[in-house]
Amino acid sequence: MAETTSFGRNRYWVLRHGKSIPNEKGLIVSSMENGTRPEYQLAPEGVDQAKLAGELFRKVLEENNVPIENVRICFSPFSRTRQTAQVVASVLNIQFEGAQCKVMENLRERFFGPSYELKSHDKYNEVWAIDEKDPLMKPEGGESVDDVASRIVEAVANMESQFQGRTVLVVSHGDTLQILQTILNAAKADAGSTYDDLTSRMQAVRTPSILSEHRKFSLLTAELRSVL
Repeated sequence: MAETTSFGRNRYWVLRHGKSIPNEKGLIVSSMENGTRPEYQLAPEGVDQAKLAGELFRKVLEENNVPIENVRICFSPFSRTRQTAQVVASVLNIQFEGAQCKVMENLRERFFGPSYELKSHDKYNEVWAIDEKDPLMKPEGGESVDDVASRIVEAVANMESQFQGRTVLVVSHGDTLQILQTILNAAKADAGSTYDDLTSRMQAVRTPSILSEHRKFSLLTAELRSVL
């Protein structure tokens, strides 16, 4: 696992946040204003899930002889992701306020727009139906799949420029991580690509036909997955 791909400078894992209070209440909390509020952090079950994810990640690192000092944790500023990252860092004995942990605004939740904010999570299906037809279409006042893809590519470019030969854990949200995985999967599969850097390969596959399939890469709360 210490080796990287020919076009990526690091190894990447993703972790969706643990079960949150909005998950328990069945609420959509997607704006930065609401998402960073402490009342929308992890539920007690989510804290336990984050601990288990941290222990699993530590086991993977040990099995692959990856020293803890080579790990970087990049996370969304939302309270539920920040808390998840903090719990994992504690399990790994990494100083959360230190250089190995980095908050990245571009990893934030997809904003579904004012008409969905603080509404029932049953309304997600309305957005996903639109995504499947046209991933460039925005929910009113919100972000399209392509909008999220654009800032995710920026986030990866940032990580690729700052880190080399690291194992990077990306702690983020359901839609954000689905879209990230969709692009990474297509970039890996693009054998004919002439680009030798990860971000250029990701940009090249940022097409509607690929982005419309992001639901194939859904994650459970606190699910850990290797992506590159």
